[in-house]
Amino acid sequence: MNGSTLRGSRLHASLPRALLGVAALWLAVLSGSAQAIPAFNRQTGQNCVACHAGGQFPELTPYGRLFKLTGYTIGERTVPISAMAVASVSKVANTSKSDDPAADFEKNGNPILATASLLVGGKVTDNIGAFLQVTYDPYATHAEDGSFRGHSNADNIDIRYADRFIGEQRDLIFGFSANNNPSVSDPWNTAAAWMQYVPVPSPTGSRFIDGNAPYPGYGAGGNIAGLTAYAFLNKTFYAEIGGYATSKGVLSFMSSGIADADTTKLRGVNPYWRLAYNREWGPHSLMLGTSGMIARVYDDPLNTSDPASLHRYTDLAIDAQYQYLLDPHSVTAQFVYTNNRHRLPASAANQSVPFVDSNGNALPTTNAVDTNNVARAKLTYVYQARYGGSIGVFSLSGTHDTAYLTAGLEPGSLTINPDPESSAPSVRAVDGNRTGSPSTHGVTLEAFWTPIQYLRVGAQYTAYGRFNGARTNYDGFGRNASDNNTLFLYTWLAY
Repeated sequence: MNGSTLRGSRLHASLPRALLGVAALWLAVLSGSAQAIPAFNRQTGQNCVACHAGGQFPELTPYGRLFKLTGYTIGERTVPISAMAVASVSKVANTSKSDDPAADFEKNGNPILATASLLVGGKVTDNIGAFLQVTYDPYATHAEDGSFRGHSNADNIDIRYADRFIGEQRDLIFGFSANNNPSVSDPWNTAAAWMQYVPVPSPTGSRFIDGNAPYPGYGAGGNIAGLTAYAFLNKTFYAEIGGYATSKGVLSFMSSGIADADTTKLRGVNPYWRLAYNREWGPHSLMLGTSGMIARVYDDPLNTSDPASLHRYTDLAIDAQYQYLLDPHSVTAQFVYTNNRHRLPASAANQSVPFVDSNGNALPTTNAVDTNNVARAKLTYVYQARYGGSIGVFSLSGTHDTAYLTAGLEPGSLTINPDPESSAPSVRAVDGNRTGSPSTHGVTLEAFWTPIQYLRVGAQYTAYGRFNGARTNYDGFGRNASDNNTLFLYTWLAY
């Protein structure tokens, strides 16, 4: 899914004007909302720093994790509604190696209102609480005239029952979570649902920002229906186990707003598990954990009658997080490694491809099983809950598969075939893959400023050392991995 030299003049020429555009966009918002606070702050009476490391949502402190594990029930019931929105600018290093830059890099260099969410959450009873998010994407679809059309749908949902028993030698929290995204219930930001924390704009001009680089994840995806049970003993041992199925019937709200043809359809109940060791001492905390999921996903969401059409995923992960929180300093170090095994249905495996090698020989058929490995690590520092920065590295490696190929040599002529409509997907330059490898790695640098506790202004620069298996000419049309280097500027308001 996913540097080298910064092409200065191309990358920065229009950024000052773009930044002014973003700032102007938020001035109107802030003038009427600077006194608002998120629903959980109103409920607990705490400042953002109490729950979020360095005040940087959504990353949780030990207190924030306690609040989540006890079902969002700490404090008194209050107005349960909050909102957030992101305005951003993305600038890709090189857009010249494209057949259609306007389509391949939509809104490149232009300030946009990237996304907005309505958040409903908090205490319902002493033992029941919830967090529900509905997200609006202004660029979800294109109309016939080429203009964008916005769309809303259910995002993260986490509804909990929890209780806590404290004795002289025992502190036990246990509960249940009904949710729609495997690991959204997890209290650590190394979870697949939370490590990618800045909301991602959908226009293709943002396709190479950090949020679209390789991240740990589960083959089942999101907007499915799950029920998990969890326990946290003596603030040390955490265990969670549960299962996920298709969101339908009374649970169809878990995928509300998503067309039936775009939803994930699962066969039966698919198991998910999470184990973690946690230690807290003074301003320090350390977590070491593992998690996994097995999922059976129908190839066609509109046809779930044939069990032979199932994709079978086995996802295993190990992760770790260290925090040092002592005013005015906040330090968080995170690491995740996932192994994803994907067995394809027979109808999609062992297929021939319409390419040949440089000698005219047929290439291997597509794989029946693919294995990918994703590693992510990030170090973040925040000073006075106001000024911060991070460095993150990502790496995706995996099996070679001719199914990844999007351009190759035509039989007979031995010339490049850029549009193999017979059995390989039709992919233009920029997204293409000439190597048959998914290998992608790079680094993201970030700096951010929180002038008030409800607003973060940030800049990320994501640089690629390898993309789709190659450092140079990865798509077969001369595009290099470093051409995808992207500067991403954002302002994020939550109130």
